[in-house]
Formats: sequence, C-alpha cells, structure tokens
Amino acid sequence: MKIAIVGTGYVGLVSGACFAEVGIDVTCVDIDATKILNLQEGIIPIYEPGLDDIVKRNTAAGRLHFTTSLAECINDVEVVFCAVGTPPDEDGSADLKYVKEVARTFGQNIEQYAIFVTKSTVPVGTSRIVRETIEEELKRRGADIPFEVASNPEFLKEGAAIKDFMSPDRVVIGIESDRARKVMERLYRPFLLNNFRVIFMDIASAEMTKYAANSMLATRISFMNDIANLCELVGADVNMVRKGIGSDARIGTKFLYPGCGYGGSCFPKDVKALAHTGRENGYTMRIIEAVEAVNESQKGVVFNKIKKHLGKLDGKRIAIWGLAFKPETDDMREAPAIVVIERLLKEGAQVMVFDPVAMDECRRRFGDRLSYARDMYEAAIDADALALLTEWKQFRVPSWRVLKKAMRGTLIVDGRNIYDRTELTEEGFEYSCIGQ
Repeated sequence: MKIAIVGTGYVGLVSGACFAEVGIDVTCVDIDATKILNLQEGIIPIYEPGLDDIVKRNTAAGRLHFTTSLAECINDVEVVFCAVGTPPDEDGSADLKYVKEVARTFGQNIEQYAIFVTKSTVPVGTSRIVRETIEEELKRRGADIPFEVASNPEFLKEGAAIKDFMSPDRVVIGIESDRARKVMERLYRPFLLNNFRVIFMDIASAEMTKYAANSMLATRISFMNDIANLCELVGADVNMVRKGIGSDARIGTKFLYPGCGYGGSCFPKDVKALAHTGRENGYTMRIIEAVEAVNESQKGVVFNKIKKHLGKLDGKRIAIWGLAFKPETDDMREAPAIVVIERLLKEGAQVMVFDPVAMDECRRRFGDRLSYARDMYEAAIDADALALLTEWKQFRVPSWRVLKKAMRGTLIVDGRNIYDRTELTEEGFEYSCIGQ
C-alpha cells in the first residue's frame, strides 16, 4: 500500500516514518526544499527520541521517500494525509490556509479515486471546507473523479511519539462511507492485528475528539495549578492534596502535577481554538476559557517568586535550568521559559540558561540577549537565583554542594516540584516551589 503525507513537521515526519516501519510505502512531501534535501541525506529537522534511527532505516529500505512535489506522487497513492501546520490567528482560531492549499493541489492533480485525510489539528467543520476546495478544483478542470475526505487526528506526545504511534491507546478515524472505511482498515491493519483500538466515527466527531482530549488534559493541569496557588495561601501542601485526590479511581493521578504552566504545539493552540469554535457558534466555553486564563497566569509564577524574594532585579544574575516546554524535546513553542526569560530581561536581570537539547532553539529566539552555558553547573556560576523550568532527568539529583559553591545567592525556585524542601534547607538553600 502506498500513501503520501504532506508536511514533514513533527506530526508528518513521525507518522510517515512509523507507517513505513510497519511496511507501508510512504512519500513525505514538503515545500521546503532544504528540509527535503536534508531528510534525503538523513538529517532530521526535529529532536524526537528514536526518530533518527527509524527514518534512516526505512529510507535505506526503500519504504520512505521525500519530495517537494505532491503532484509527482499523488497518482501512485491511495491516501494523502494532510499534516501541515494550523497556526492560531490572533483571535485563537486555527489558520487553515495551508490545509486548503494541500486540498487545492489534491483537486488539481488526482486522476483516480483517493482519500484526503486530515491529520492536522483542525476545527470541526474543516472536512466540509476541504471537500468544497477539492470540488472547486475538479470543476475547474472539468473532471469527474471520485474522492473522499476523512479525519485521523494524532495523539502523539512529544518525547514519546514513536511509542505512541506504534502502540497507540486508540486510533480515531472519521469517515463517510464503507469504501473509505475499508481503505483505512487496510492501512491500519498492522495495529488491528496487535489488538489496538481503532475507533471509527463520523468526521465531525473525530475532529471534535482531538480538541476535547487535549482540552481535558489542559483542564486537569490548570485545575491543579489553581489548587496549588490556593494551597500556598492557606498553608496546605499541594503534593499531599494531589496524592489524596489522585487515589480516587474516578480521578486518577495523570496530569495532576502542579507546575509553571503547560506549553507546546498542542494544548495552548487547541484550547484557544476550541474556545473560538464555541464563540463562532454563539456559545461561551466558560471552563475552557478559564483553563487558558489560569495557564497564562501560571507561566508568570516563577518570575513572581524570584521577584518577591530578590526584590529589584536590575543587575541580578538568574540561572535557568530547562527551556523546552517538556523533557525529551527541543520544542519551545508556548514554553513557560519564554515568559520567565522575557520578564527577567525586562527587569534588567542577566540570564544564563541551559537545556540539554533546546539551546539552538533558544538562540534562535533570543539571540545574544542571553548567556548560554555549556552545562547545568556553569549556568549557576555567580547566580543570585536558580529557576528550574523543565524537569529533565539530569536535573533531578544535582550536586547541591557544587551548586552552593557556584552560586552567589541561595534561592532555588522549583517550577516543577521535583526537589525536597528539607534536603535543600539542610544544604543552606532558600527553596520555593509551587503550591507549598
């Protein structure tokens, strides 16, 4: 079976490589000629554990191909996946211009039955826009070629995307006909053989499922951060509260960890888009809008703690451990680190940063406004305060004695609640975290 995937970003490249791994012949398409040339030479544009090996292996095996032209391969494939970006507009709505461009190319070039599958995260109703766009192009050509649209939202976690794709807890597919279902069943047969759940539904429900899932997870995070902030005011310990409510089987422990806010390419964008969809339909998503508001406020908590403890920050030296929005990725999109760093710089602080993999991305964003350390301890030299923003494993058990000698001050602000207050106090540090 042959398929094409348009867009070699995070979703497209991971999906293409994993489909190839189970025996599908995959052509990945991107208009960025440099990116395609690099991929052909085995240079991976994103950091994702295991992706490098799987791309190289399947390229060498002849199952994974890269091109800049969908037109050149479209009539060799049965399914075209659209995995291009849907960046948020200022009002929170998803920008569908790239999706529509792929749909136009599809309509301009198909010569036989094919399925257009949206894998990008798109608002409910996008399938109708895609269908109309394709039909317009076919009409312009005077062609009567059968096609179908479908929705197959992704549920990949950055840092664990390969495992999530190869061993999914569910695969959601929105289709409109038995014919489309049979094609998609054939495509996902390797996963059906392993008894993973493939859930078929109507397209609108599939589109909504993606937004609802991410918004629910974001809601749990913002809920716990709201509780954590109240815990600080009333003298409670949010870690104890989390254990207490997480032991309830109806609630569970996942996504109940307080911190300095969520970021990344999915949660912030999808929460905004779902709230916008509500407004477009005359309905206020009150919980969802509150989730976003809490998260935006939470990203400033670490800065506020530093400011509270140190007072005037002009000339103060602040060390930052962790720049990516989560461990095992170099993705800084909507990361709390961006908010913290910008506010520190605005106050005149000198900022020294370290992250195991996101340094290049940070340089791209901040340039020479920051200082960049070669390791975690160099970042702390002469620091008046150290803030942990991403819970990378190498940050979990630092040498406090080395850190104490390196730092000028004693303040540790733990934005992810991974350290022990008693231990740090005994080592002579002033410790501040979330919700205690």
